[in-house]
Parts: sequence; C-alpha cells; structure tokens
Amino acid sequence: MPEAVTLLPLLIVTALVAYLVGSIPFGIVMARLFGLGDLRKIGSGNIGATNVLRTGNKLAAALTLILDAGKGGFAVLIARAFFAEDAGQIAGFAAFLGHCFPVYLGFRGGKGVATWLGTLFALAWPVGIAAALTWLATAGLFRISSLAALVAAALTPLWAWVLGFPTTIALLVALAVLIYIRHHQNIARILAGTESRIGKK
Repeated sequence: MPEAVTLLPLLIVTALVAYLVGSIPFGIVMARLFGLGDLRKIGSGNIGATNVLRTGNKLAAALTLILDAGKGGFAVLIARAFFAEDAGQIAGFAAFLGHCFPVYLGFRGGKGVATWLGTLFALAWPVGIAAALTWLATAGLFRISSLAALVAAALTPLWAWVLGFPTTIALLVALAVLIYIRHHQNIARILAGTESRIGKK
C-alpha cells in the first residue's frame, strides 16, 4: 500500500466521486445511441464491451471499451493529481466497484475487466502492458475471453512485484478477487467446457 498522506474526509469524497463516475453504464449508453436496444436484454445481458460486440456493432463496442477503461484511468489520474498516490488507488478501486455495482442500475453491473485495465495503466503503465499482453497471449492460445481475463488478473500482482511497483500489489490482489467473484458463472462454464469462444458464431 502507498503511504497514507491524504486526509480521510478527502479520501471519502474521492471514493464517492470515483464510484459515481465508475457507475456510468457506457455500454447501455452506447447501445441506446446506436439504436441497438436494451443491452441487458441482448446476449449475456452484461453491460460491457463484449456484450455490445454481440450486437454486431464494432464501433459501439470499441467506444464502450475505451470509455469503460477510461473511467478507471481517469479516476486514478485526477485523484493523484489533486491529492496523492493513496487517493489515486482509492479512486481506482471505487471506480471499479462502481462499474461492477452501479447505483444507477440497482447495483447490477458488469464484470469490470475494461475498467480494471484502465485503472492498471493509470496506476503503473508497465503493469498495464504486462496485463494486456497476458490477456492477449491467453486469449490467443485458448480463444476464451473470460479465461484470459482470469489469468491476467491472477498474474498482475506478480507483474507488479517483478516490475517494481510493490505499493500497488494489495490493490491488485483485491481487484483480482473481485474479478473472480464477478466471473463465477464463467468459471463454472469453463470447468464444464461450455464457455463460449472468441470468434464463435
């Protein structure tokens, strides 16, 4: 953990604002802007970029991915700029919680992978690159998006240690645990051999 230097009231305000930003359901916003319907009634019902892609609209999916990642990175960078590293980490965690449990959608949100990745790049870009490469390598080998996310999340604390960012490890472990919780249904399908593969019609 980083050194605690930001006053507690400021950390609380930072967490609240970051949570509200993280709660913005960009997948649903993009689906409506592009006339794709209610994203929660399409495909898996998830609000993330992967489910937007299932509509066949690649631009809407790309924008969702960028915006979902951006809200995590934005929260970290703004909090760090105004306060300190401890506030940046709190903001990243709160934004991630906002995406997974958004107040605007009755706390039923996404799985957080894009927001997690954006948070990583803002916290420590070498760790973000390592996580992205891990995802790409696993996805290329097994063709399963959820498995790639799970492997990347599990290995990211290790990458943080190897690359010299030890103060981020506690946060990365917490985020990895939440990613596994959010992917519990995917894990069950992976074990059963029924999880959908990338590129499968």
